[in-house]
Amino acid sequence: MQLNPSRPARHWTPTPHSAQLARGSFKKPGLARAGRHLGSLSGTPAAQPMSGRSTPGPNGRLAHGDEIDIPNRRILITGATGLLGRAVYKEAKANNWHAVGCGYTRARPRFEQVNLLDVAAVHNLIQDFQPHVIVHCAAERRPDVVDSKPDAASQLNVAASGNIAKEAAEVGAFLIYISTDYVFDGRHPPYKENDAPNPLNLYGKTKLEGEKAVLANCDDAAVLRVPVLYGEVESLEESAVTVMFDKVQFSNKSANMDHWQQRFPTYVKDVASICRQLAEKRMEDPSIKGIFHWSGNEQMTKYEMACVMADAFNLPSSHLRPITDSPVLGAARPRNAQLDCSRLQMLGIGQRTPFRIGIKESLWPFLTDKRWRQTVFH
Repeated sequence: MQLNPSRPARHWTPTPHSAQLARGSFKKPGLARAGRHLGSLSGTPAAQPMSGRSTPGPNGRLAHGDEIDIPNRRILITGATGLLGRAVYKEAKANNWHAVGCGYTRARPRFEQVNLLDVAAVHNLIQDFQPHVIVHCAAERRPDVVDSKPDAASQLNVAASGNIAKEAAEVGAFLIYISTDYVFDGRHPPYKENDAPNPLNLYGKTKLEGEKAVLANCDDAAVLRVPVLYGEVESLEESAVTVMFDKVQFSNKSANMDHWQQRFPTYVKDVASICRQLAEKRMEDPSIKGIFHWSGNEQMTKYEMACVMADAFNLPSSHLRPITDSPVLGAARPRNAQLDCSRLQMLGIGQRTPFRIGIKESLWPFLTDKRWRQTVFH
């Protein structure tokens, strides 16, 4: 399948709250910049326009290599209220995509409110908007919550993902399904895309089943596995990385920090860029599909991450105590599920922000020392 960027949206009507944002996320398709060409989508200079428009091939799709005017590139982001979804939405908007985000409990007023378990609502949204690309970020990503609410987690991580894939295939959209390094058991890293998964916990199992449901319903979809994420959080609890910051700041009492599990903290701005690059590469090359890996390249335990946080803000770290024993509480975690990212790198796709820089950008609003809040970036 090759994307047809000239496909019009079907009577896309913004909801009342969205109409107020019409100058942003809900521009009418015909109002976006015309004259862009497939050669310019990845940041390279635009090719010169051909004398006429390309002729669609079978099924109305364009033959590979043809150039067409692109009045608008439409991208739909699920889970747009979440940590990664917000970053993907911002990245798309900043790169001339017509982006629509959907969420549920936190959707209004910025995004469309859609229950992804409502098959009819998902169908109507995708049919009306006719996206060229869908980035499916929505998921129950907390392993301990998945253990306590397995049916609800399976509905969102598996059933909803399979349905979105079916709808994507129906409109010819390129679907990027966000998955996890937790599909691996962590015994034989680093892991390539074709290595056999063996998830240790129910969260990893539901995400693996979600991968299978996506690829079964949409042959041309992509699965993007990523590790633990951090970024510009709305609360420290939003990321398993940033949640440690209060323990770092409050140095009046000792804090135990895991020093057993090897992690590769990854900045959501980098993952968002990878999603955009992958989508734009796909618009040039229809063979872009299947499973991909992306990850930060700095191996750290939570203890080591906490020490970097302390150092970044010139805070003491002597109260942090490394715990080298395997955790006994909560869902089982893989010891080291490092992802091999060479497939994307061979495609010329990549972006990595050093952890110290990314975590400083993410955490400074949460500093309790107001003097540092005023001076840290000045």
